[in-house]
Amino acid sequence: MKNLYEKWAGRPLNRETGADLMKLFTPVLVYAPIYLTWFILLERHRFSHYAVIHTKVDDVIPFVEAFIIPYYMWFLYVSATLMILMFSFEVEEYYKNFFFLATGMTIFLIISTLFPNMHHLRPVVMPRDNIFTHLVQVIYASDTPANLWPSIHVYNSIGSMIAIQRSRRFNRRAKIIGHIIGVSIILSTVFVKQHSVYDVITAFIMAIIFYYLFYHTPLMENYCKKREERVAFRYN
Repeated sequence: MKNLYEKWAGRPLNRETGADLMKLFTPVLVYAPIYLTWFILLERHRFSHYAVIHTKVDDVIPFVEAFIIPYYMWFLYVSATLMILMFSFEVEEYYKNFFFLATGMTIFLIISTLFPNMHHLRPVVMPRDNIFTHLVQVIYASDTPANLWPSIHVYNSIGSMIAIQRSRRFNRRAKIIGHIIGVSIILSTVFVKQHSVYDVITAFIMAIIFYYLFYHTPLMENYCKKREERVAFRYN
């Protein structure tokens, strides 16, 4: 196990490596409880008014329950991508991916707090009875049709696709597979009626803005490179 990790990550699996991994993981440990607490409070709170988000395109998109599979895959897809960057010590890409995700998720929480929104897209009665519709009903029961704009499923999937494309740890085949999964997740948001096309478009716009902010600005480049140099210096 240790030899495999050393061959893959380029450094031994020892106490020093564990300490560096914990330092890298600290932002996630700090941010995750903040996000989850805020999101749960939003889900439980009932605002006096919700803006209903809807487009005409939503009405012509069919309900395709099989897309619930990639919709569920999002939870593993986003976290696994970030963890691969961390455990392989791609420090610069790890921090860029983390800040990209955390910034979009925070903006989503602020929008949901100041501009409560909801959809009326879900089918009242499932058109079919199968394992996929049962899985859809699990999501519907646990996730209210409120506070869904912009789509974090879409935004985070784009962020993961960017990270996969830029990573040295993913070969060409892995990148193609990763992008297929990412696109499938994005499509799933509208086919299982969890999001409006408006949510998807605005998530793309937000992703483009923060892509340039976190991947093409000197401030972020310098911050990530300094973090990367510190880890490399400790190891050397």
